[in-house]
Amino acid sequence: MIYNLTVSPDFAPDHISGWYFFNTWLQRQLGERVHLELYDCFEKQREDIAADKIDLIYANPYDAAMLVREKGFRAVVRPQGKSDEAIIATLASSDVNAVEDLVPGITVATTDDPDVHTMGMIMLESADLNRSNISIEEVDSYVLVAKKLLQGKAQAGFFLKEGFEELSDLIRNQMKVLVCSQISVVHHTLLVGPRMAESIPQLTEALLSMGDDEKGRKVLESMDLTAWEIMEEEETEFMIDLIDTLID
Repeated sequence: MIYNLTVSPDFAPDHISGWYFFNTWLQRQLGERVHLELYDCFEKQREDIAADKIDLIYANPYDAAMLVREKGFRAVVRPQGKSDEAIIATLASSDVNAVEDLVPGITVATTDDPDVHTMGMIMLESADLNRSNISIEEVDSYVLVAKKLLQGKAQAGFFLKEGFEELSDLIRNQMKVLVCSQISVVHHTLLVGPRMAESIPQLTEALLSMGDDEKGRKVLESMDLTAWEIMEEEETEFMIDLIDTLID
């Protein structure tokens, strides 16, 4: 049997090779064949999730909620010291220096990452902005969000904080952050699907001890991670309930 591993499309392109290293490491640890499938957008990935083609996924919080509730996936571990926060940014040359300086009629660039988009919309409320008085421009990646700002086609952009920080210095230095969320309990999670359920104990043990040897540490570094930590069921349910509250 070949299992399928995938990663939320909001990961930094610079870490593509890291996920291939991880996939090789994973196969050696489990003694199983695992295929890594990467996607350019959420839509195609969610189509394959719906078709039960995915067995292991490093998922953003919104998709984690769907996978656990609707597809019977189980959250196993999360990256140590990493939480998902949203940023609202604009051009560095703009006269806008705070969210409250944004005015009705602006265009906001965003991705189809629901939790980041939702957190961004919540932070706009302090400027009395909502869907009724702004235009939304949806693109496939945070690089394209930045491009919309640099081209003057959007006056504000929503970013995953990590995604913003991993833009090139050339691009990032042309923008300024207006606000960053501070939720701290929302994060990406590694989830295991029903077909791999029997491998959870072995997988969990391998992931938690990944940094104990040089090869494992190098793979973690290539993914911009320091270590994995256990994801308790209660923590998973709390995060899912919070995401449901934000999205609703």
